[in-house]
This record gives sequence, structure tokens and C-alpha cells, in this order.
Amino acid sequence: MTHHEPEPEVPAPAPAPGSAAGSLAAVPATAPDASSGAGARAGGPLPRARRAFRRWRRTRPFWAALWTGTGGFVILFLPLAPLGKILQIGVGGIAGMAGGVLLMAMALLILLLPSQRHTAGVIAVIAGVASFPLSNLGGLFVGMFLAVLGGSMAFSWLPEKPLARRLRRRPAPAAPATAPAQEGSAAA
Repeated sequence: MTHHEPEPEVPAPAPAPGSAAGSLAAVPATAPDASSGAGARAGGPLPRARRAFRRWRRTRPFWAALWTGTGGFVILFLPLAPLGKILQIGVGGIAGMAGGVLLMAMALLILLLPSQRHTAGVIAVIAGVASFPLSNLGGLFVGMFLAVLGGSMAFSWLPEKPLARRLRRRPAPAAPATAPAQEGSAAA
């Protein structure tokens, strides 16, 4: 077995002080700066699709819909078991499955129709709380918690104001003029 020793690194010669090469050597070669705009526009369809999704997501209560749908998923699929067990579940299992389906429908409503977020949020909270006695303690509390969280987030969500409205500043109110000293208030 042979042992290879690493070759010693030879340092690059230092450029003369004050030369153009000396000032460029200090700056590492990197990708185009994203703040310049050239790097931000470059790229394939994946970055462009990601930016489009981000723009779309910010115009609706996305996280509220995600939590509500996840809570509905937990409530719906947690009691599911092999067919023999499902047949023995009975009415309680069907009510739990209906609650999960209702919550997932409310999640879609919240996501696709943000103008209906108040109604869907209230229904999601009610269905989440109702799942506690109807479906295995609300999906072992996890589904119930996620449904109530998502419904309350949907109810409280407000759309962003347009950028022009946010940047426009109201003029500061004029400072009240100082009142002249009253004659009777002077010290005697």
C-alpha cells in the first residue's frame, strides 16, 4: 500500500499595490447580484412559477385554508381502518367522516373564494368543535385544534392593501400655534 502525500499549495503572487488587478482580486467572483435585477429575472420556469404562486398565495388566506384542510384530513382519515372495522363504527364514524369532508370543503372555499372567508371560517370552527364528541375526540384533539385554528385565521384575515395605498402618506397635521400668554396668568 502506498501513501500519497498531498502536494503543498503554492500561493498566487500578490498584485502590485494600486494596480487594477489588486482591487479586483479582493472581490470574490459570485453570481449576479439579485438586487440588480439581472439575477432576479434570470432563471427557468421554476423560479417564475414560484414567484407567481407566492403572489397568488398572498391574495388569499392560504395558511387558514391549509390548517383547516389538514384538520379535516386528520378528522376524516384518523378513524378509517380496514373494512371490517369501518362496518362496526356505525353512526359515530359516519358523523366524523362527514365533519372531515365538511372541513376540507371549507378549506377549499376559503382558498378559492376569499370573499366568503367569514362564513367558511365560522362553519370550520363549529365543525371542528363538533368533531370533539363525534369523531374520536376531534381526531385526538389534533384535528379539532387545526380546524379551530384555521377557521379563526380565516375569519380574521384581511386582504393586503395595494402598494400605492400603503406608500401614500397622509400629510402630518399642522402643529397647533402656541397661544399667546394671557395677561392674567403672568406672575405678580
